Amino acid sequence: MRLYGSMSQLGAVLIVLAGCLQCASAHSDIEAPPEVLENSGVQYAACKLRPSSTLAEGLPKVYGQVLFKQDYPNGKLKVFLQISGFPIVHISKLRPVHIHQHGDLSQGCSSTGSHFNPHGVPHPHHPGDFGNFETQRGEINAKVQANATLFGGLSIIGRALVIHEKQDDMGQVGDIGSLLNGNAGQRLGCCVIGISSPSIWNMSHN
Repeated sequence: MRLYGSMSQLGAVLIVLAGCLQCASAHSDIEAPPEVLENSGVQYAACKLRPSSTLAEGLPKVYGQVLFKQDYPNGKLKVFLQISGFPIVHISKLRPVHIHQHGDLSQGCSSTGSHFNPHGVPHPHHPGDFGNFETQRGEINAKVQANATLFGGLSIIGRALVIHEKQDDMGQVGDIGSLLNGNAGQRLGCCVIGISSPSIWNMSHN
C-alpha cells in the first residue's frame, strides 16, 4: 500500500515537472543562431540596394548597401545606410526607409508587400519604420538604432528594405495613407536582408 502511494506521488511529481518544463520551454530565451556563436555573440546582416525594376520614368535610380548589427539576444539593432543616386541639389531632401513584409523582388519593389507590422499598429510604430534620412550631395550616409530585431519569430532577416520617393509624414496627417506608410510615395529601391559575415560591417567602419 505504501509502495502504491509512493508510486502515485511520484507520478504526480513527474506530471508537474513535465508541465514546468513545457512552461519553461515556452518562455525560454530565443535560440542563438550559429553565426552568433561564431561572432562572439553578435549577429550581422546586410542587403544590397538596387533600383526597383518597375521604377517610373524620371525617378532617381538609387544604389547602395544597408548593414545591420545586433548583440544577442536583446541588444539594440544598429543600422548603417550607404545609398547614392539621388539628384544633387542645393537643398537637401529627406527620404524614408522602411522594412516591408515580403522578401519578394519578382515585381521589383512592388512585390515586397506592405510595411512589416507584426503588432498591427499604425505607422510610424512599426518596428521597421526607420524614419527620414537627409540626402547630401546625392547620397545618404547615416546610422540609426532601430526597434527591429534579427532574432526570433519577428526577425527582419528575409524581409525587404525599401527606400521611398517622398518624405515620411510620420503619421501626422492622419489619413489612411499616413497611418499605413506615412504617404511616402513610390518605392525607389529595395533589397532583401540576409545574414552576413562581420567583415563587411568592419570594413565600412574603418
